[in-house]
Amino acid sequence: MTSRYRSPERLNSLSPRRRTVVKAAAATAVLAGPLAAALPARAADETPAFPHGVASGDPLPDGILLWTRVTPTAEAVPGSGLGPDTEVGWIVAKDKALTNIVAKGSVTATAATDHTVKADVRGLEPATDYWFRFFAGGTDSPVARTRTAPAADASVAGLRFGVVSCANWEAGYFSAYRHLAARGDLDAWLHLGDYIYEYGTGEYGTRDTVVRPHAPAHEILTLADYRTRHGRYKSDADLQALHATAPVIAIWDDHEFANDAWSGGAENHTEGAEGAWSARQAAARQAYFEWMPVRTAIAGTTYRRLRFGRLADLSLLDLRSFRSQQAAVGNGSVDDPDRTLTGRAQLDWLKAGLKSSDTAWRLVGNSVMISPFAIGSLTADLLEPLAELLGLPKEGLAFNTDQWDGYTDDRRELLSHLRSNAIRNTVFLTGDIHMAWANDVPVNAGTYPLSASAATEFVVSSVTSDNLDDLVKVPEGTISAVAAPIIKAANRHVHWVDTDRHGYGVLDITADRAQMDYYVLSDRTKPDATSAWARSYRTRSGTQKVERTYDPV
Repeated sequence: MTSRYRSPERLNSLSPRRRTVVKAAAATAVLAGPLAAALPARAADETPAFPHGVASGDPLPDGILLWTRVTPTAEAVPGSGLGPDTEVGWIVAKDKALTNIVAKGSVTATAATDHTVKADVRGLEPATDYWFRFFAGGTDSPVARTRTAPAADASVAGLRFGVVSCANWEAGYFSAYRHLAARGDLDAWLHLGDYIYEYGTGEYGTRDTVVRPHAPAHEILTLADYRTRHGRYKSDADLQALHATAPVIAIWDDHEFANDAWSGGAENHTEGAEGAWSARQAAARQAYFEWMPVRTAIAGTTYRRLRFGRLADLSLLDLRSFRSQQAAVGNGSVDDPDRTLTGRAQLDWLKAGLKSSDTAWRLVGNSVMISPFAIGSLTADLLEPLAELLGLPKEGLAFNTDQWDGYTDDRRELLSHLRSNAIRNTVFLTGDIHMAWANDVPVNAGTYPLSASAATEFVVSSVTSDNLDDLVKVPEGTISAVAAPIIKAANRHVHWVDTDRHGYGVLDITADRAQMDYYVLSDRTKPDATSAWARSYRTRSGTQKVERTYDPV
């Protein structure tokens, strides 16, 4: 991403209750330097730079949202609040050489938005590749590709999306992003949450080894902290490469705020000692919308809906802003109808959208697993790390209250709605759990498979965040060989689970089927990690069931 192009047209210019999966013994001795140290050295009077790359997102039939962050002066690093107002121009063209320009404009980057800028470009053609770049003060950004969505009424033969979640900077390198970028065949890619992590250096999920330290080194609490952390992540070359290849469609989960966040707090937040939750939540939200190519949606959240012709629509959920506090495991409050995961307005919006949809497929971007999950009879040496990963008590009771299992009234209402209205071909796309799953979504898990399946669910593993083999510190595949059969035996709607590997998914959709190809990485700690296809599952139109298929698309 170091190439520079010249524009043909230039505009003028600590709480003891806190759960941390891993704490490296020497982590407090690791000091993450300011992000400025990671940027190329520049003279104070040098022209602006684009060290955080460019991105696009939320494709529409006639438009796309473009994003970048300009660094106008050497001291104007993310979160600093420093730097002059800077005019940033942009152009969109139909060719990579940027000779056939179809749109252009400018926007002013200011310290008030951390020198991030967005351009919501409209008037484009549907289902079309475009290339774009930004420029400021004599410097050009890299050139990037994006793509608009098909026309709303278009007959679409196929769609292909990359699917990722849970990328912890300190645990490894983002090779999954590099491999998705290298494909060159994505209409878009979905990030299902935990794009960043809020912890201080060494406090979370690194197998006792910080591969590369966070900035800032401390747990992020303030607006400046969240901006700095987003800037650190956006400095990753593999992430920049993927953003420059296809538009992203993103939702947040908890770590964009704090672990196990809910509307009034979070497990990883101590009210008072770490300030007011309302202030921290507002800071995290502001930084997210500044740094992500995501349109601010209903009520300033990430729940919204995109359409891809007659083939599919995609309902994107926000399962943190409105939820009730997680229930204590083992009490009956998980069934309390006054408790909610979605909030009343969002659940009504989702139900109405699913019912009125006239597309072949109804996709749901869903940050936490909707399928029921009972642990079953695991041995103590496996139960403890699994419980730790899921946020369960070590006693090992049968559900994770941070998932839909902790809000069963919302789930029953939604699944009953799908069944009673004969809504077919609903596919939940899920992250969060750091494991790969292929599930039917049963109306009644206790009697399944005699009872019906209302939908299907594909869960992707983490890009880098710890899964079971990392927690136990054994070779990859060791735990899965033992745990997966036990999990499947206790959960007959689960067709496959991989508890141990990191990777990503590629979702391919035609009128006849929706197929998820699961890919795994050779070693998250190696910047040159390879990628290999692991398995594929599909749901055929009208079945509401998952089945294995033996070839990737």
